[in-house]
Amino acid sequence: MTTTTQDLATAIYKAEKTLQPIEPLTETEGNISVDDAYQIQLDYVKKRKNDGATIKGKKIGLTSKAMQEMLGVDRPDYGHILDDMIFSEEIPLEVNRFIAPKIEFEIAFVLKKPLKGPGVTVEQVKQAVDYVVPAAELIDSRIKDWKIKFEDTVADNGSSAGAIFGKEGSRIDGLDLPNVEMTVYRNGNYLDKAKGSAVMGDPLKAVAWLANAVGEYDISLEAGEKILAGALTKAVPVKSGDTFKAKFKGLGNVSVSFS
Repeated sequence: MTTTTQDLATAIYKAEKTLQPIEPLTETEGNISVDDAYQIQLDYVKKRKNDGATIKGKKIGLTSKAMQEMLGVDRPDYGHILDDMIFSEEIPLEVNRFIAPKIEFEIAFVLKKPLKGPGVTVEQVKQAVDYVVPAAELIDSRIKDWKIKFEDTVADNGSSAGAIFGKEGSRIDGLDLPNVEMTVYRNGNYLDKAKGSAVMGDPLKAVAWLANAVGEYDISLEAGEKILAGALTKAVPVKSGDTFKAKFKGLGNVSVSFS
């Protein structure tokens, strides 16, 4: 890699601010490693924190076969959720504040206890969860034309752009998360459906993976953080006027509209 991670983080940061995407880092830098990419992400998050943003959670990406096939990868990744990335169901999101936004729907967890790898188990995740909530994630790429490889999306904060959480929270006791059925509607019309098992067989496994993955960088999942466990289906491009609603059987609903 010929450029410093700080400089590449600055390039991503500027692309986000100006809505002017950059060429793929895997093309301009050539030999960028996964470790390099995660360091770029951390440098980007540091810049955002220097602006006054605070970390409110994490997103896990590429957990479902649908999303892995979409990007041609075989492993998950993660990114950080900052306070100014969390949006309300009630307020339409302006499409033109993003570069090339897409939406995906997932099961999210709010933690009551911290988790830090290595060695975090599904049972420990279960004990750390305060409640479960339906969620939507807005993804966007600061890389031109979504022409990304794994290292590009990692460096680009997991291609994350926003999160919307449903109003209803459910206690985890008694929930059969792999068999939770989700049905998505766009503008009132059926769009897609999936079960929680689309995410690594069980969304709790995804959170355990995350705790162990970020632990490699001496990062903890903290009490109060919201964790997006990964998309159940493929991401869908959005346009002005679109309204989406995802119904999770036994968990509630989440809605997102765009202007």
